[in-house]
Amino acid sequence: MNNCYQPDIETAPREQIKAWQDERLVRTVKHVYDHVEYYRNKMKAIGLEPGDIKSTEDLYKLPFMSKDDLREAYPYGLLAMPLKDCVRIQSTSGTTGKRVVAFYTQNDIDMWDECCARALVAAGATPEDVVHVSYGYGLFTGGAGFNGGSHKLGSLTLPMSSGNTDRQIQFMTDLHSTILCCTPSYAAYLTETICERGLQDQIDLKAGIFGAEAWSEEMRHDIEDKLGIKAYDIYGLTEISGPGVSYECQEQDGMHINEDNFIAETIDPKTGKPVPDGEKGELVFTSITKEAFPLIRYRTKDICILNNEPCACGRTFKRMSKPLGRSDDMLIVKGVNVFPSQIETVLMNEGYPANYLITVTRENNSDKIELQVEITNEMFSDELSEVSKREKKLVNALKSMLGIYVDVRLVAPKTIERSEGKAKRVIDKRNI
Repeated sequence: MNNCYQPDIETAPREQIKAWQDERLVRTVKHVYDHVEYYRNKMKAIGLEPGDIKSTEDLYKLPFMSKDDLREAYPYGLLAMPLKDCVRIQSTSGTTGKRVVAFYTQNDIDMWDECCARALVAAGATPEDVVHVSYGYGLFTGGAGFNGGSHKLGSLTLPMSSGNTDRQIQFMTDLHSTILCCTPSYAAYLTETICERGLQDQIDLKAGIFGAEAWSEEMRHDIEDKLGIKAYDIYGLTEISGPGVSYECQEQDGMHINEDNFIAETIDPKTGKPVPDGEKGELVFTSITKEAFPLIRYRTKDICILNNEPCACGRTFKRMSKPLGRSDDMLIVKGVNVFPSQIETVLMNEGYPANYLITVTRENNSDKIELQVEITNEMFSDELSEVSKREKKLVNALKSMLGIYVDVRLVAPKTIERSEGKAKRVIDKRNI
């Protein structure tokens, strides 16, 4: 196939993928048992030995790992290789506690680069393309992952990092960037700026690969229409390897999981019991080729649906839906589960840009949710009655979607702070 980076792997028969996973899972379990005391103690605590794991059918016997385990074992407690064999770390921001630090051998990085190269090719990239990487570099995995994937593919790589939008657009126009890689919120900001300056005709982008935060289909279509590109989703997390754990193909019907390197399962977030493919559940990953920092049954907290049906693109990897929210930062307001993506869908359907801020408070033991939404210049009006009419319409649309009242406040263009990385969409002041 001409849109696969490694067709022998990406289109392998399901029987072959299962054989790879069986063999690599058994090897990985023995590796962590022999070399990581933390894993060994967790397995001994439930009376489990490596010999009890003979195939992926035994995966359920293994204990879960969570971010709490990673913080408890920080910094070296989960390292599975001698430090002299490790060549890099990547890390999370640490905004909710201790940083999560992930270690990489050179083989780990080579694997990660291949996964990102697969994602780039699936989006139409070739060695002839100019890959414009506007994810953050440094400890953040976004820049490093796409940088490596672009190098592996042989494309010209622009290591722009995030920020400095004027320079981003200058290089984009001068060097004729064709593939844009960044967060969806920054892609929306770049799109907004390009359109304001009337530079659409000077932009040669054909595709964008956007990840690291949730975004709606409406937001995707808005970016595609305004820039004349095709926008692809990609999934990853620092703990597993960063972007490239799964990626969209040109069918845009779910993200293909790189199953030769990762085993995916979904569970009921409350009971931990497996959920069948096709049903919504919390996503759990097991690394089966990583050497320095393999994670077994890592609970991502992302809610999604797994799909094992054949894809029209020819890839045989299982697909995952776009994350539908998170089990840990899902908002529960007045007993109702609220995901920011639901609110974004309403806004985009009503013609508003994806510039909004959700604030949740509690007054007299009652939850209150307020939504600030930017209007566009075309919507701007000095007539209070017009603003009030728009706010009321949004209130009704949100109540229809969520089932609860949302206090909507329309604000002037450029009022809400722009993000050049992950967008801050929610402020929860309830201290619960």
